[in-house]
Amino acid sequence: MLTALDALPDRPRRVLVAGVSGAGKTTLAGRMGVILGVPHTEIDELYHGPGWQPRADFMSDVEHLASAAAWTTEWQYSAARPLLAERAELLVWLDFPVPVSMSRLVRRTVRRRLRQEELWNGNIEPAFWSFFTDPDHIVRWGWRTRHKLRSVVPGLELELPGLCVVRLASPRDVETWVDNLQHSVASGW
Repeated sequence: MLTALDALPDRPRRVLVAGVSGAGKTTLAGRMGVILGVPHTEIDELYHGPGWQPRADFMSDVEHLASAAAWTTEWQYSAARPLLAERAELLVWLDFPVPVSMSRLVRRTVRRRLRQEELWNGNIEPAFWSFFTDPDHIVRWGWRTRHKLRSVVPGLELELPGLCVVRLASPRDVETWVDNLQHSVASGW
């Protein structure tokens, strides 16, 4: 497993970003897509239909995405993870301390709700009181699953030998790693 200071062996064309809710997966996947010159697909947009209902075409859309020559996306949804991981060349794992991810998640959720930001297919964050009534409210979900990836990601390199895994343990690690990635791309890799 590589860290923020380790150079990648090759220029990746199919990239996953893993992390708990609020870690910054979508932001980093988008940035990497720009740096690498590959399209970014936000997997939440493929998953969530109107009224927060799962889209019936989700898995066929994931199969279509995974079969493309180049992409970046987030490593989410248990049904999609194996297919994406099998096709990916690089998985960047945002393994931040719980207070960092949870504070980001709470701030993002509050901001989206206050601004009534439209997310995917007309959905907006629910009312604040739903935190107390909905066991799957995103903040409660984030807390419940805050350690889930620590038992999943470390074994991926053994399971999928063609997959390079980079573990970034802080937002500072992310910036260091992104700077190194930009330098590698600029120098012609």
